[in-house]
Amino acid sequence: MDHLKAMQCLVRAVELGSLSAAARELALTQPTASKQVAALEKHVGARLLTRSTTTLALTEAGKRFYPKARGVLEEYAAALADVRDQAETAVGVLRVNAPVSLGVLRLNALLLAFMQQHPRIEVELVLNDRFIDLTEENVDIALRLGGPPPGNAIARHMADSPRWLVAAPTYLHAAPPLHTPADLLQGQQWLRNAWLSAGDLQLLGPAQQRMAIPASAHYRSNSSLALRDAMLHGAGLCLTPAWLVQDLLDEGRLMRVLPEWNGQPQPAWLVYPQRRYQPLRARLLLDYLARALVALPGFSAPL
Repeated sequence: MDHLKAMQCLVRAVELGSLSAAARELALTQPTASKQVAALEKHVGARLLTRSTTTLALTEAGKRFYPKARGVLEEYAAALADVRDQAETAVGVLRVNAPVSLGVLRLNALLLAFMQQHPRIEVELVLNDRFIDLTEENVDIALRLGGPPPGNAIARHMADSPRWLVAAPTYLHAAPPLHTPADLLQGQQWLRNAWLSAGDLQLLGPAQQRMAIPASAHYRSNSSLALRDAMLHGAGLCLTPAWLVQDLLDEGRLMRVLPEWNGQPQPAWLVYPQRRYQPLRARLLLDYLARALVALPGFSAPL
């Protein structure tokens, strides 16, 4: 048995979602692809895939074997390129992870533009708001907001987004006047992330003045998109990163409040697994995002 070909068949079946798709790409028949994976499972001594006519999934053993097999194939491709002195080809699948709001509002457009530049690269964008294990979930590149970054991966601090006090004109027209920081303590309606619903808001002002606002939120959500929409509906005042609302501020649909007072900036990190070899497709995307993130509305170079 050719172990490299069998591992390639397994890896591409996982990435493409079916053995038949992997077989077509590798110019094999579907029965041949199935036999290669079965032979690999026999050699390993464990079932790696569960298969039916419509679904394919990694077993627990497969979840451990897959990232290592993928790494072996990448190392082999790099060795061939070095020996042959050939330029590597920008081709293959990239699995990218990001927070939901940032992915929908900003990252989605960036990735589509990247794919137009590199039509042989495929991207799978996985959006969620939890910090995932990149190796366990087969993620090539993640974009993380806040910190600190995970210690078991490489993290590059690419940009910062200031946090501003923001509200809709309809809210500001009906709410108690906001002329000084003390007015923040007088009957304001606050919107906050669900996991930050308790505790004071920390603000920085002129000459590094500090102020703690005991802002008990009357509306909370675990979704930044929901909070953005609530602000637009005039539901309250929110301390929010600029990237989430910069377009709405530019359009005049939201307004900054007490602009000399701000929260701590929100850092943006590019995170990727610690591996000796990064395929060209991953290096290209990392370089592209490093340039593009800092130019997005509401972001700036790290402070």
